[in-house]
Amino acid sequence: MKVIRDVADFPQLSHAVVTSGTFDGVHIGHQKILRRVIERARQSNGQSVVITYWPHPRLVLFPEDNDLKLLSTIEERIEQLRSYGIDYLLIIPFTKEFSRTSSRTFITDILVRAINTKVLIIGYDHRFGKNREGSFEHLRARSAQYGFEVEEIPRQDVDDVGVSSTKIRRALEVGDIETANRYLGRHYSLTSKVEEGDKIGRTISFPTANLALPPAHKLIPSNGVYAVWATFNGERHAAMMNIGLRPTVDGKQLRLEVHLLNFSGDLYGRTITVEFVEQLRKERKFDSLEALQAQLLSDKHATELVLRA
Repeated sequence: MKVIRDVADFPQLSHAVVTSGTFDGVHIGHQKILRRVIERARQSNGQSVVITYWPHPRLVLFPEDNDLKLLSTIEERIEQLRSYGIDYLLIIPFTKEFSRTSSRTFITDILVRAINTKVLIIGYDHRFGKNREGSFEHLRARSAQYGFEVEEIPRQDVDDVGVSSTKIRRALEVGDIETANRYLGRHYSLTSKVEEGDKIGRTISFPTANLALPPAHKLIPSNGVYAVWATFNGERHAAMMNIGLRPTVDGKQLRLEVHLLNFSGDLYGRTITVEFVEQLRKERKFDSLEALQAQLLSDKHATELVLRA
Protein backbone atom coordinates (compact mmCIF):
# COMPACT_ATOMS: atom_id res chain seq x y z
CA MET A 1 0.00 0.00 0.00
CA LYS A 2 1.37 3.39 -0.99
CA VAL A 3 0.77 6.12 1.61
CA ILE A 4 0.49 9.65 0.21
CA ARG A 5 0.10 12.74 2.41
CA ASP A 6 -0.27 15.46 -0.23
CA VAL A 7 -2.93 15.53 -2.94
CA ALA A 8 -0.38 17.08 -5.30
CA ASP A 9 1.75 13.93 -5.04
CA PHE A 10 -1.05 11.54 -5.96
CA PRO A 11 -0.39 9.67 -9.23
CA GLN A 12 -2.93 9.66 -12.05
CA LEU A 13 -4.54 6.22 -11.98
CA SER A 14 -6.19 4.37 -14.85
CA HIS A 15 -9.31 3.22 -12.99
CA ALA A 16 -9.50 4.37 -9.37
CA VAL A 17 -12.13 2.83 -7.10
CA VAL A 18 -12.30 5.21 -4.15
CA THR A 19 -13.80 5.52 -0.70
CA SER A 20 -13.49 8.36 1.80
CA GLY A 21 -13.91 8.72 5.56
CA THR A 22 -12.22 9.02 8.94
CA PHE A 23 -12.26 5.22 9.44
CA ASP A 24 -11.55 5.49 13.16
CA GLY A 25 -11.01 1.93 14.38
CA VAL A 26 -11.61 0.37 10.94
CA HIS A 27 -14.58 -1.55 12.40
CA ILE A 28 -16.74 -4.15 10.64
CA GLY A 29 -18.84 -1.45 8.97
CA HIS A 30 -15.70 0.08 7.50
CA GLN A 31 -14.45 -3.38 6.55
CA LYS A 32 -17.61 -3.98 4.53
CA ILE A 33 -16.84 -0.84 2.49
CA LEU A 34 -13.18 -1.81 2.05
CA ARG A 35 -14.07 -5.27 0.78
CA ARG A 36 -16.40 -3.74 -1.81
CA VAL A 37 -13.76 -1.22 -2.92
CA ILE A 38 -11.22 -3.99 -3.43
CA GLU A 39 -13.78 -6.19 -5.20
CA ARG A 40 -14.76 -3.44 -7.65
CA ALA A 41 -11.10 -2.56 -8.29
CA ARG A 42 -10.24 -6.17 -9.11
CA GLN A 43 -13.25 -6.53 -11.40
CA SER A 44 -12.00 -3.63 -13.52
CA ASN A 45 -8.24 -4.22 -13.17
CA GLY A 46 -8.24 -0.90 -11.37
CA GLN A 47 -6.74 0.48 -8.17
CA SER A 48 -8.30 0.62 -4.70
CA VAL A 49 -7.97 4.00 -2.99
CA VAL A 50 -8.87 5.17 0.52
CA ILE A 51 -9.03 8.88 1.37
CA THR A 52 -8.82 9.60 5.08
CA TYR A 53 -8.20 12.66 7.24
CA TRP A 54 -5.84 13.52 10.08
CA PRO A 55 -6.25 14.97 12.64
CA HIS A 56 -9.79 13.77 13.29
CA PRO A 57 -12.14 16.53 12.04
CA ARG A 58 -13.77 16.98 15.46
CA LEU A 59 -10.40 17.76 17.05
CA VAL A 60 -9.95 20.61 14.57
CA LEU A 61 -13.50 21.95 14.41
CA PHE A 62 -14.23 21.60 18.14
CA PRO A 63 -10.85 21.88 19.92
CA GLU A 64 -12.62 22.54 23.21
CA ASP A 65 -14.09 19.01 23.03
CA ASN A 66 -11.43 17.31 25.14
CA ASP A 67 -13.64 14.26 25.71
CA LEU A 68 -13.15 12.83 22.22
CA LYS A 69 -11.06 9.67 22.34
CA LEU A 70 -10.01 7.79 19.24
CA LEU A 71 -9.93 4.06 18.58
CA SER A 72 -6.80 4.34 16.45
CA THR A 73 -3.83 6.62 16.05
CA ILE A 74 -2.96 7.50 12.47
CA GLU A 75 -0.14 4.91 12.57
CA GLU A 76 -2.59 2.22 13.69
CA ARG A 77 -5.10 3.27 11.05
CA ILE A 78 -2.45 3.00 8.32
CA GLU A 79 -1.55 -0.54 9.39
CA GLN A 80 -5.20 -1.58 9.72
CA LEU A 81 -5.94 -0.36 6.19
CA ARG A 82 -2.76 -1.95 4.87
CA SER A 83 -3.85 -5.32 6.25
CA TYR A 84 -6.93 -5.28 3.99
CA GLY A 85 -4.87 -4.95 0.82
CA ILE A 86 -5.69 -1.37 -0.19
CA ASP A 87 -3.45 -0.10 -3.01
CA TYR A 88 -3.32 3.63 -2.20
CA LEU A 89 -3.98 5.60 0.99
CA LEU A 90 -4.32 9.38 0.70
CA ILE A 91 -4.09 11.11 4.09
CA ILE A 92 -5.43 14.65 3.77
CA PRO A 93 -4.31 17.03 6.55
CA PHE A 94 -7.57 18.22 8.07
CA THR A 95 -7.46 21.94 8.82
CA LYS A 96 -10.06 24.65 9.32
CA GLU A 97 -9.21 25.88 5.84
CA PHE A 98 -9.82 22.43 4.36
CA SER A 99 -13.13 22.20 6.25
CA ARG A 100 -14.36 25.15 4.16
CA THR A 101 -13.83 23.22 0.91
CA SER A 102 -17.14 22.94 -0.93
CA SER A 103 -18.39 19.55 -2.07
CA ARG A 104 -18.04 20.74 -5.68
CA THR A 105 -14.38 21.63 -5.19
CA PHE A 106 -13.74 18.32 -3.42
CA ILE A 107 -15.23 16.45 -6.37
CA THR A 108 -13.47 18.39 -9.12
CA ASP A 109 -10.06 18.97 -7.54
CA ILE A 110 -9.56 15.75 -5.59
CA LEU A 111 -11.83 13.00 -6.89
CA VAL A 112 -11.64 13.91 -10.58
CA ARG A 113 -8.41 15.81 -11.30
CA ALA A 114 -6.06 14.38 -8.67
CA ILE A 115 -7.24 10.76 -8.50
CA ASN A 116 -9.18 10.14 -11.73
CA THR A 117 -12.00 8.43 -9.82
CA LYS A 118 -14.13 6.02 -11.84
CA VAL A 119 -16.11 4.48 -8.96
CA LEU A 120 -16.82 6.12 -5.58
CA ILE A 121 -18.08 3.86 -2.78
CA ILE A 122 -19.31 5.44 0.45
CA GLY A 123 -21.03 4.39 3.65
CA TYR A 124 -24.72 5.08 4.19
CA ASP A 125 -24.05 8.03 6.52
CA HIS A 126 -21.00 9.58 4.84
CA ARG A 127 -20.98 13.33 4.19
CA PHE A 128 -18.23 15.53 2.83
CA GLY A 129 -17.49 19.13 1.94
CA LYS A 130 -18.32 22.38 3.73
CA ASN A 131 -21.13 21.94 6.28
CA ARG A 132 -21.28 18.25 5.28
CA GLU A 133 -23.29 19.25 2.21
CA GLY A 134 -22.05 16.33 0.11
CA SER A 135 -24.41 13.36 0.47
CA PHE A 136 -25.01 10.21 -1.57
CA GLU A 137 -27.89 11.93 -3.36
CA HIS A 138 -25.69 14.97 -4.04
CA LEU A 139 -22.99 12.73 -5.51
CA ARG A 140 -25.34 10.59 -7.55
CA ALA A 141 -26.90 13.67 -9.13
CA ARG A 142 -23.48 14.84 -10.31
CA SER A 143 -21.65 11.57 -10.97
CA ALA A 144 -22.48 11.44 -14.70
CA GLN A 145 -21.33 15.03 -15.10
CA TYR A 146 -17.96 14.16 -13.60
CA GLY A 147 -17.60 10.74 -15.17
CA PHE A 148 -17.73 8.39 -12.21
CA GLU A 149 -20.19 5.93 -10.70
CA VAL A 150 -21.38 6.20 -7.08
CA GLU A 151 -22.31 3.25 -4.89
CA GLU A 152 -23.68 3.40 -1.35
CA ILE A 153 -23.00 0.65 1.23
CA PRO A 154 -25.86 0.09 3.72
CA ARG A 155 -25.47 0.09 7.48
CA GLN A 156 -23.71 -2.89 9.06
CA ASP A 157 -25.84 -4.29 11.90
CA VAL A 158 -24.89 -6.62 14.76
CA ASP A 159 -27.86 -7.93 16.75
CA ASP A 160 -30.02 -5.28 15.03
CA VAL A 161 -27.72 -2.50 16.25
CA GLY A 162 -25.88 -0.31 13.76
CA VAL A 163 -22.13 -0.49 14.24
CA SER A 164 -20.32 2.82 14.73
CA SER A 165 -17.05 4.11 16.16
CA THR A 166 -19.06 5.99 18.80
CA LYS A 167 -20.71 2.81 20.08
CA ILE A 168 -17.34 1.06 20.26
CA ARG A 169 -15.90 3.96 22.26
CA ARG A 170 -18.82 3.81 24.69
CA ALA A 171 -18.33 0.07 25.18
CA LEU A 172 -14.63 0.47 25.93
CA GLU A 173 -15.29 3.32 28.34
CA VAL A 174 -17.32 0.97 30.54
CA GLY A 175 -15.05 -2.05 30.08
CA ASP A 176 -17.39 -3.93 27.73
CA ILE A 177 -14.57 -5.47 25.73
CA GLU A 178 -16.76 -8.21 24.29
CA THR A 179 -19.05 -5.73 22.51
CA ALA A 180 -16.17 -3.55 21.34
CA ASN A 181 -14.29 -6.52 19.89
CA ARG A 182 -17.41 -7.86 18.19
CA TYR A 183 -17.99 -4.51 16.47
CA LEU A 184 -14.31 -4.16 15.56
CA GLY A 185 -14.03 -7.67 14.18
CA ARG A 186 -10.77 -8.08 16.13
CA HIS A 187 -9.32 -7.30 19.56
CA TYR A 188 -9.07 -3.64 20.53
CA SER A 189 -5.40 -2.80 20.98
CA LEU A 190 -2.92 -0.15 21.97
CA THR A 191 0.82 0.07 21.42
CA SER A 192 3.31 1.72 23.75
CA LYS A 193 6.87 1.60 25.01
CA VAL A 194 7.90 0.07 28.36
CA GLU A 195 9.29 2.66 30.76
CA GLU A 196 10.79 2.57 34.24
CA GLY A 197 8.33 1.79 37.03
CA ASP A 198 8.58 1.64 40.82
CA LYS A 199 8.98 -2.18 40.83
CA ILE A 200 6.33 -2.82 43.50
CA GLY A 201 5.02 -5.76 41.49
CA ARG A 202 8.32 -7.60 41.91
CA THR A 203 7.95 -7.60 45.68
CA ILE A 204 4.75 -9.67 45.43
CA SER A 205 5.94 -11.97 42.63
CA PHE A 206 4.03 -10.12 39.90
CA PRO A 207 6.59 -8.05 37.96
CA THR A 208 4.95 -5.73 35.47
CA ALA A 209 5.92 -3.83 32.37
CA ASN A 210 4.96 -0.21 32.94
CA LEU A 211 3.68 1.21 29.63
CA ALA A 212 4.00 4.87 28.71
CA LEU A 213 0.62 6.54 28.27
CA PRO A 214 -0.38 6.59 24.58
CA PRO A 215 -1.05 9.84 22.65
CA ALA A 216 -3.56 12.13 24.36
CA HIS A 217 -6.60 11.23 22.25
CA LYS A 218 -6.05 7.45 22.08
CA LEU A 219 -8.85 5.75 24.03
CA ILE A 220 -7.75 3.79 27.10
CA PRO A 221 -10.41 1.34 28.35
CA SER A 222 -11.94 1.94 31.78
CA ASN A 223 -9.93 1.23 34.93
CA GLY A 224 -9.73 -2.44 35.79
CA VAL A 225 -7.90 -5.72 35.28
CA TYR A 226 -7.93 -7.34 31.85
CA ALA A 227 -6.97 -10.60 30.18
CA VAL A 228 -4.82 -9.54 27.22
CA TRP A 229 -2.37 -10.69 24.60
CA ALA A 230 0.96 -8.83 24.61
CA THR A 231 3.11 -8.86 21.48
CA PHE A 232 6.70 -7.69 21.06
CA ASN A 233 9.50 -8.78 18.73
CA GLY A 234 6.91 -10.72 16.76
CA GLU A 235 6.09 -12.97 19.73
CA ARG A 236 2.63 -13.11 21.34
CA HIS A 237 2.38 -13.75 25.09
CA ALA A 238 -0.53 -14.41 27.41
CA ALA A 239 -0.74 -11.55 29.89
CA MET A 240 -2.93 -9.63 32.30
CA MET A 241 -3.11 -5.88 32.50
CA ASN A 242 -4.10 -3.35 35.13
CA ILE A 243 -5.33 0.09 34.14
CA GLY A 244 -5.80 2.51 36.99
CA LEU A 245 -4.44 4.57 39.85
CA ARG A 246 -3.25 1.64 42.04
CA PRO A 247 -5.20 2.68 45.15
CA THR A 248 -3.65 -0.09 47.29
CA VAL A 249 -0.29 1.74 47.17
CA ASP A 250 -1.92 5.20 47.23
CA GLY A 251 -1.17 5.86 43.59
CA LYS A 252 -2.23 9.22 42.16
CA GLN A 253 -1.45 8.87 38.45
CA LEU A 254 -2.96 6.63 35.80
CA ARG A 255 -0.77 3.61 35.11
CA LEU A 256 -0.86 0.90 32.45
CA GLU A 257 0.82 -2.22 33.84
CA VAL A 258 1.20 -5.54 32.04
CA HIS A 259 2.21 -8.82 33.66
CA LEU A 260 3.31 -11.46 31.15
CA LEU A 261 2.42 -14.98 32.23
CA ASN A 262 5.28 -17.49 32.23
CA PHE A 263 7.85 -14.94 31.08
CA SER A 264 11.05 -13.64 32.57
CA GLY A 265 13.30 -11.06 31.01
CA ASP A 266 14.05 -7.36 30.67
CA LEU A 267 11.35 -5.44 28.80
CA TYR A 268 12.56 -1.88 29.39
CA GLY A 269 12.54 0.17 26.21
CA ARG A 270 10.63 -2.43 24.21
CA THR A 271 7.48 -1.54 22.29
CA ILE A 272 4.52 -3.76 23.21
CA THR A 273 1.14 -4.10 21.52
CA VAL A 274 -1.63 -5.11 23.92
CA GLU A 275 -4.82 -6.75 22.62
CA PHE A 276 -7.76 -6.63 25.03
CA VAL A 277 -9.73 -9.88 25.37
CA GLU A 278 -11.88 -9.48 28.49
CA GLN A 279 -12.24 -7.30 31.56
CA LEU A 280 -11.86 -9.52 34.63
CA ARG A 281 -12.82 -6.99 37.30
CA LYS A 282 -12.84 -3.31 38.19
CA GLU A 283 -9.91 -1.78 40.03
CA ARG A 284 -10.29 -1.67 43.80
CA LYS A 285 -8.28 -0.95 46.92
CA PHE A 286 -6.99 -3.83 49.05
CA ASP A 287 -6.10 -3.70 52.75
CA SER A 288 -2.55 -4.94 52.18
CA LEU A 289 -0.07 -6.04 49.54
CA GLU A 290 -0.68 -9.61 50.69
CA ALA A 291 -4.39 -9.29 49.94
CA LEU A 292 -3.53 -7.78 46.55
CA GLN A 293 -1.17 -10.67 45.83
CA ALA A 294 -3.89 -13.21 46.62
CA GLN A 295 -6.27 -11.43 44.23
CA LEU A 296 -3.62 -11.30 41.51
CA LEU A 297 -3.18 -15.07 41.77
CA SER A 298 -6.92 -15.41 41.20
CA ASP A 299 -6.71 -12.94 38.29
CA LYS A 300 -3.89 -14.97 36.76
CA HIS A 301 -5.97 -18.16 36.89
CA ALA A 302 -8.94 -16.32 35.34
CA THR A 303 -6.68 -14.93 32.60
CA GLU A 304 -5.41 -18.40 31.74
CA LEU A 305 -8.98 -19.68 31.43
CA VAL A 306 -10.07 -16.74 29.24
CA LEU A 307 -7.10 -16.97 26.88
CA ARG A 308 -7.44 -20.73 26.50
CA ALA A 309 -11.08 -20.39 25.40
